[in-house]
Amino acid sequence: MAATEADPLLLLRQSIASGGAIIPTTTADTSGNAPEVSLSNATHLHFTHPTRIAIPIDAPTRFESNGSPVDLRSIYFAWLNREVAIPEYNDSATKLNDELAGSSTVHKFAFVERLDLITWLEGASEESEYIKPLTGDKDGGQASGAATATATSKTALASSSARAGRGTLDPRLAQIYGGERRMGDRNTVLRGVKPTDFSHVRKLAQPFMSRKPNPTGTSVAMNPALALNQKPVRRPDPIILLSPSASSLLRMSNVKSFLENGRYMPPDHNSTTSMLHVSRMMKDIDASRPMRFILVEGPEQFKPEYWNRVVAVFTTGQAWQFKNYRWSNPTELFRHVAGVYLGFRGDQPPEAVRGFGHRVKTCLIDKYRGDGNTPGADTGRWRDREVVEEIWREIEQSMRAKGWRKDAAPSSI
Repeated sequence: MAATEADPLLLLRQSIASGGAIIPTTTADTSGNAPEVSLSNATHLHFTHPTRIAIPIDAPTRFESNGSPVDLRSIYFAWLNREVAIPEYNDSATKLNDELAGSSTVHKFAFVERLDLITWLEGASEESEYIKPLTGDKDGGQASGAATATATSKTALASSSARAGRGTLDPRLAQIYGGERRMGDRNTVLRGVKPTDFSHVRKLAQPFMSRKPNPTGTSVAMNPALALNQKPVRRPDPIILLSPSASSLLRMSNVKSFLENGRYMPPDHNSTTSMLHVSRMMKDIDASRPMRFILVEGPEQFKPEYWNRVVAVFTTGQAWQFKNYRWSNPTELFRHVAGVYLGFRGDQPPEAVRGFGHRVKTCLIDKYRGDGNTPGADTGRWRDREVVEEIWREIEQSMRAKGWRKDAAPSSI
């Protein structure tokens, strides 16, 4: 069986894309009669598409967290709980670990790890900094000398089958073809048939890489030859923080339609969504492709470096919103990040928002009066788009001032 066919991560992604059944069971039997059980009791995960196969549920995958591979059970559990908030996900993982009673442990993904995994499984992204390439990929090279020998025998078989419809290749000639000496690639020529693991060099180089670069030294800019072996750095997604206050006009349930479609609808306070993506073309930053923004209501799962990616904070003026922020003082916060207050036209903004001054953009929309089925309801919300464009202009101006570019993000704000 090919490596790609038996790879747990790839099988899971293909099954999700095709809508194939994924069944946790207690047997490796793939006849279709195995009953479905809970993840705490399952020993195998059955896939029905693109091939019917059973993979041990504790099998390690190519997704690595802190240098260690994450097992298939943790990957599938994270996918099942992709829509729930981070605290609920952590509570569910703790409950499952209690049910496993020490026989195994479900890995709890960090905020960005979980986002990266779900994005890759959905097919929205073709790359992930946490997923190692498959053996045989252009970055992977040959796995071992046995792989080379297998490739040789497959070449002879392919040569024989290539004559299908024009006669069968003589067995003796096929044997001669099988004994041909194959040319080596750059991996086998430089390192032999067994790849050398240089991952330890990264730890040794980390103290030097973390130092501030010397602009007058030998940099990539001064020596273009160094850039030939440099992999392009992926620009991180900017982050927008919403107010978790119940009085906020924008919550996770209605912010996507407002910022993307330019139409305001009242929020659904029963929504449990913890994270969203919106796309927006920022022509003055990158005119070739839209930028993807991450929307969250709180920084509870933030690492310190995530704050350099925050580009806007929506606020209602309530000071408790900033309690867990990097800058808990609103005056200091809005020196680093663009602030936005959204209210109804005709209502006076709160005193706290007015006290923030010009650092917080005040935007007003028409009051929502109904869905159009009630006589006299306001259905022509054409001015909402004008307000949305005003908000995006404020965010884009702030991003340009902070150093956001087509292929780079600021290292500090």
